[in-house]
Amino acid sequence: MSGTSLDGVDMAYCIFEKTQGKWKFDIVESTTVEYGSSWQAKLRGAPFISGEALTNLSMEYGHYLGELCASFIEEQHLKPAIISSHGHTVFHNPIQGYTLQIGEGAAIYAHTKTPVIYDFRTQDLAFGGQGAPLVPIGDKLLFSNYSACVNLGGVANISRTIDGELKAWDIGFCNIVLNVLSMEKGYAYDNNGALAASGKINHQLMAELEQLAYYSYPYPKSLGREDYEKTIKPLMTKSKIATEDKMRTWVEHISAHIVSDIGKAKENVLFTGGGAHNDFLMQCIKDKLKMELIIPSREIIDFKEALIFAFMGVLRMENENNILASVTGAVCDHCSGKIIGVI
Repeated sequence: MSGTSLDGVDMAYCIFEKTQGKWKFDIVESTTVEYGSSWQAKLRGAPFISGEALTNLSMEYGHYLGELCASFIEEQHLKPAIISSHGHTVFHNPIQGYTLQIGEGAAIYAHTKTPVIYDFRTQDLAFGGQGAPLVPIGDKLLFSNYSACVNLGGVANISRTIDGELKAWDIGFCNIVLNVLSMEKGYAYDNNGALAASGKINHQLMAELEQLAYYSYPYPKSLGREDYEKTIKPLMTKSKIATEDKMRTWVEHISAHIVSDIGKAKENVLFTGGGAHNDFLMQCIKDKLKMELIIPSREIIDFKEALIFAFMGVLRMENENNILASVTGAVCDHCSGKIIGVI
């Protein structure tokens, strides 16, 4: 799994078991391989290169993922039945009906000789869906004891039951904004939210952020990095206030939208993703919810998305639906993912 935060590749070796119609899981081994400056630059620049160069990058990135998987398998003495890969999102534009996650599955297979399941999003867009969020299938079948699941990644997203039906959507950008601003201060990210905590809320910037059209859209809805480039980045660039003040304003802004979208489900909410390690962000959410937050083990915080994409691969292997129409807006539930290699 590689997210919009560009912090690295998450790998998790997971075992799934279905007993009396219910799924159980175990994350046996897990690791994150941080991106070096070269890969960060390549992935950040991917939306702006030619079609030929992007095709080449997808194959190069696939070989990179394959090498990482092969090393992980060898070092941990693993024998996986499948490798399930999300890839890295370069474009995501459901309004115009396309999405692109690079990381060619055939290249991963070449290094591991293990069947690879990848490209989970494209079929959903073809069926009229958003192609995102996809994690809610795992929320429904693996984390059903929570009233809502909130992931605080590069994008913050939520899944919760509304009128008896599971719904999910991207709330708004989260870590991607804080990470970019942190880089202005010479840091890869805001450790524990210390930079944001030192700033002051700027009400002019706050008012401009609240005017973003995305928040008024009905779900299903989702975001891509290009939306950040078009909407958030220009506002942050235009503002001449201190970087710490921008960060403090952003934390106030996104925490309010997270709490608003949690709504009536606030009694039993699971928080995961890198933002769950941001003490200041979590405190702002807690203050607005006026209740204790459920923070799981570090393993679940950091690898829940990798776990669920592994689970989506298992469902694909079993020919069971792994994408929910109630979440993405597709015409029907369906079983998605391309397969390379024999299963």
